[in-house]
Amino acid sequence: MTTPHAATTAAPIRLDSSALPELERRGMRVPGYDRTALTPGIVHFGVGGFHRAHMAAVLDDLHETGAATEWGIVGAGVLPADARIRDALQSQDCLYTLTLKHADGTRERRVVGSIIDYLLGPDDPEALLGLLSDPRIRIVSLTVTEGGYNVHPVTGAFVADDAAIVADVAALTSGEAPGTVFGYVTEALRRRRAAGIDAFTVQSCDNIAGNGDVARTMFGAFARLVDPDLADWIADRVAFPNAMVDRITPVTTDADRAELVTATGVEDAWPVVAEPFFQWVLEDRFGVGRPPYERAAVQVVDEVEPYERMKLRLLNASHQGIAYFGTLAGFALVHEAMASEDFPRFLRRYMREEGVPSLDPVPGIDLDDYVETLLARFANPEVRDTTARLAAESSDRIPKWLVPVIVDNLDSGAPVDVSAAICASWARYAEGVDEHGHGIEIVDRYADSVHAVARTQEEDPLAFLRQEQFFGDLATKPAFTEPYLTALASVHARGAAETVRRLGDGEPL
Repeated sequence: MTTPHAATTAAPIRLDSSALPELERRGMRVPGYDRTALTPGIVHFGVGGFHRAHMAAVLDDLHETGAATEWGIVGAGVLPADARIRDALQSQDCLYTLTLKHADGTRERRVVGSIIDYLLGPDDPEALLGLLSDPRIRIVSLTVTEGGYNVHPVTGAFVADDAAIVADVAALTSGEAPGTVFGYVTEALRRRRAAGIDAFTVQSCDNIAGNGDVARTMFGAFARLVDPDLADWIADRVAFPNAMVDRITPVTTDADRAELVTATGVEDAWPVVAEPFFQWVLEDRFGVGRPPYERAAVQVVDEVEPYERMKLRLLNASHQGIAYFGTLAGFALVHEAMASEDFPRFLRRYMREEGVPSLDPVPGIDLDDYVETLLARFANPEVRDTTARLAAESSDRIPKWLVPVIVDNLDSGAPVDVSAAICASWARYAEGVDEHGHGIEIVDRYADSVHAVARTQEEDPLAFLRQEQFFGDLATKPAFTEPYLTALASVHARGAAETVRRLGDGEPL
């Protein structure tokens, strides 16, 4: 139930299983089911805020109904940085708080109990491999970010010469422990095949078009480097359902932690905050069973693609429209940009004139209503999402979310002016300094190279666009390069805010 923000004078209490009765007395929603009755059925790689606001919350809802007790989640990590979430979760019996922030200032708070353990691969590789090989594990799910699938941004092929991949192939072929999610999943499937155990389903929850299909291709390519026969078995036996997932989940801040203590008296090492909106559209393609997701507000469908394209091309691409223009215009928070008159008009124009025309009809969705819902979500002042978060990992996001819109619209003759301007705003942002001379931290695996190219734009305005690994052949398309160059010149001469105003009003740049 939604309740107003209210301070508490009760002494703070550290979150763990022993604290649940007291937290319930204080009015906090806590797991009403016996967590000791849950058995592991899912291993999830990439336990961040999004997973805990989405999939883990869904399983928690199912557990509350008495369903899915055989689908407890065990979190898994393979990177040294994952030690932070390991320590946070293990210190509080894998419990955490989820706060949904409504635009009117009210909060929905709960303690989520669906994660029952967490294993960090480098701590004990055999423990994680042993769990993955356990026949009780029937789903391995993933939120490893857009870049975590090792896809070449132009060719779409698996990047086999990546240093971590080369090392993992060598490790598996010599009987040593893996170091990547590819290595762990492949080795576990090899062991399951050898033992006559059914293959688990690999369930991607990342923001990638055809995420299940991408996972199938990339994991298959890795397996083929290790053992072609195993790769054939995986292609025949492993299900990779596609999914579309949507809930804005900003990075947890110290202010979020402090508010939780003030409002509820709960001290949580790593709480999660998110918007109230929730959507998960999931393809019903699982090899050895699944939780009854449809009983927890998940849309289980035969075909995910229309919903997925809608979300990526409207919500995610619009986020890129806010990210760079917003940062350059001096907005650190998304809702602050949306409080102006110009950003909503600019984004509405992108979505209605360019995003929506690139889509096929979406069953059960009024796209005009969806556009207005997105604008309202972006404007939620309580979520406090940052433009910096939206601008991170641009080299993975622009090619997957915005470039397909541009390509389709060029082919159909639809306009690309606003899309071109968003690309130009990334090019200006990548110069690494804002309009007040302050440095911009570029968070991107290609940060050094995109920054170096962006700094040559004064001499060669198309330099940024010539990065074919991100833009393909768009630099050779006058229908795109003309509005791109116009927008880039406008951002440099007039600034981001005035460029956004003119774009929103449909004025010439």
